Amino acid sequence: MHYELKFPVRYYETDQMGVVHHSNYIRYFECARNGLIADFGYPIEACERDGVTIPVVSVECRYKRPARMGDIVTVSADIDKVPLAKLVIRQQVCNQHGEVCAEGQVTLGFLDKATGRPVRCPDKLLKIIENNL
Repeated sequence: MHYELKFPVRYYETDQMGVVHHSNYIRYFECARNGLIADFGYPIEACERDGVTIPVVSVECRYKRPARMGDIVTVSADIDKVPLAKLVIRQQVCNQHGEVCAEGQVTLGFLDKATGRPVRCPDKLLKIIENNL
C-alpha cells in the first residue's frame, strides 16, 4: 500500500536558518500515515470507535538533507507486510526535486481501548491491507 501527501514547508516549521526543525519530520510522517489509513477507508477515528487504539511503538528517522522554507515536500507512507500484533510503515520525505530529506519507519501497536491490553490488528484494517498489497 502506498500513499503520498504533498504540501509546502510552513514558516513555523523552520528554525532561524530556514531549515525544517528535525522534530517536524515525525509530524510529517504522522500526517501521511493517517492519510494512508483514511484513504483506504478505515480512518483511525473509526478504529477507535471500534474499540482499538493504535499507539506508536517506535519511530526511526534518518536525516539526509534539510527541507527548507519554500520547499514543497512529498511525504510517503508504505505498508509492505500484513501485520499481526504490530504494523510497520516505511516513510519518506522528499523535496520538490525528488531529493530525500528524511526516511525511516514507524511501528504501531494495537490496544484494546477498554483494557489497554495488546490485541491483533483489527479485521477491517487487516482486510484492507491484504487486499491492497
